[in-house]
Parts: sequence; structure tokens; C-alpha cells
Amino acid sequence: MSTRPTVALTAGLAVLLLAGCSGGGGSGGQERGFAGALPAQGQPGRTATPTPTPTPTPTPTGPYVALGDSYTAGLKITPQVGEPRGCARSAVNYPSLVAKELGLAPGQFQDVSCSGARTGDLTRAQQTDSGANPPQLDALTPATRLVTVGIGGNDAGFMEVVTECAKENLVDAVKGLVGSDRADAPCREHYAADGGGDQVQHKVEAAGERLGQALQEIKRRSPQARVYVVGYPALLPADPASCLPVLGRTVAGPDLGFLVEKEQQLNGMLRKRAEGAGAVFVDAAAPSAGHDMCAGEAARWVEPPFPAPGLAAIHPNAKGQQAVAAAVLKAVKG
Repeated sequence: MSTRPTVALTAGLAVLLLAGCSGGGGSGGQERGFAGALPAQGQPGRTATPTPTPTPTPTPTGPYVALGDSYTAGLKITPQVGEPRGCARSAVNYPSLVAKELGLAPGQFQDVSCSGARTGDLTRAQQTDSGANPPQLDALTPATRLVTVGIGGNDAGFMEVVTECAKENLVDAVKGLVGSDRADAPCREHYAADGGGDQVQHKVEAAGERLGQALQEIKRRSPQARVYVVGYPALLPADPASCLPVLGRTVAGPDLGFLVEKEQQLNGMLRKRAEGAGAVFVDAAAPSAGHDMCAGEAARWVEPPFPAPGLAAIHPNAKGQQAVAAAVLKAVKG
């Protein structure tokens, strides 16, 4: 998702089908000039021609524009390419793999994703440590035929939530050492402490409003494009207890459940906004089950807080990018 200012965490199934069919009909068997009409009177030997089946929607061939944050860019996955270097794009991120599989020439593919991006950076320049990334939507033209969008996690402040959960649990552990009562889920309680409801959910909903507006702008700029909103892979397992070997007791089990719930809400928002805009939602969470940050090194698609050398914490590794590319290609070719 991002590095704003540190490595930041965060990023429907409706398929756009173009009807290639039609039919006609009427009563009385008197139709004329229609291949599938009933036999005309006085012509007993005439048989009906089967109604043609719908023509499948062709796979888009480009131009393809990839929009998104660090989960799209491929933070720290080698080789890093493109400008500005602060966007930390990988040559083997999922957009690049999708473009390669579709056989797109270099001029037919443009990756403008950038680590740290929020939905506002789709329409404004984003400052990085090594220069500005132009507004991502500026890459769109009326000729664009394929767009993927992977964004929203930074708007929801997911890294801040993870950091805050770790802090709240540390404070709670200290309370236990001095004999004070400990909370079952100190992080969840923190985000509901002001009486205004779940603060994280409020951020997710606000991000949804901005994403909905951005999707409408994408359709305005590239009305012929097929648009795919790409969700975030599962960061934690459904059973938080399985994270003890990796995370220890840094965050209480109920609060790990809270984080799982918040990511599900984020992906649910992305699905809802995609469907509302006539786009396709690509589910990256379902195929990544069992490949979260708490899985073993050979199985995981997302790195834990202490990642393998050279990789970004709580971000997809190369296998994770390959898995998301497969999900996107399945949707695009479906």
C-alpha cells in the first residue's frame, strides 16, 4: 500500500458482458425475413435455423493503464524500475505480469502506480523521496481499453492501525505487570473510545466515497475501457492463534481478529464501489487464504513485520504478485 512516511500497509465479481445476441419472435408463424422463423404456411419442408449464441466478450488487448499504491507497485521487489524511483515499482509486479501474459507491446502498457498513493493521488501529483509522480489518472486517454485500480488502504490508514494496535497492546501488557486489569482487545477499545463508533470503519467509508468519484472519472476519461478494482490479499489468517509462532503475543488474539475484520471491511468497500461503478472487483483475499504473513516462508505471499532480507514488511512478495496477476488475468479473460 504505502510508505507514507514509513512502509505503509494498505490496499464486484460482476463481469462486464457485452451482449452479442438477439432474438426475435412473434405469434402465428407468419414471420418473414428472419432466419429463426417458424415454417411459413404452404412450405411444410422448411425448418428453423437455431438462434445464434452470444458472442463472448473479447479479452482487451490494450492500451492498459495500471493505477494503485505499493501493493500494486511491488515495493522492494527486484528489479525496481520506472520514474520517479520513489514510487518503488517492480518490473515483476502484477500489472507487468498481466501485460506480459496479454502480449502487450511496451507502448500499450503504462504502470503509474506509486508506493504511498492514496485516492487523492489519482488526480493530483504525489511527492516521493525522489521526485513527483504525476496525477495517475493523467495516463488515461479515450484509447485506453484496460484499467486496473489497486488503492484505498492508505486512505483507511491501515499501517497506522497496525502500529496503534501494537502500541495499545504494549501499554496493556505493562498494565498487567503492575497489577492493573488488562483489556481483552485494547486496540478495538481504543478505536471506539470516543463514543463515535468504529473510527477505522469511518475512514474506510470515506475512502469509498473518494474511490467512487475516481471510478466515475476513469469512465469519463476512458469510456471504452474495462475497469478492474483489485482487492488486497489476506494479511492474517482467519484463526489468529496460528500467528503466535510469527507474531508472538505482541498483539492480543482478539485484536488480531479486529485487524482481520477491518481488512474484510476494506475489501468489502472496494467490491461495493466497483459494482456501483460498473467495474469488476478482483478478489485477492480468497486465493491468498493460507498464504498470509503468518504462513511459513515457503508458503507466504505477504511478508511479516520482520520480512525476508530485502523485502518490505506487511507487503506482497514476488509470489504474492504472481498470485494477484493470476486472479486479475482470470477476471480479464473470463
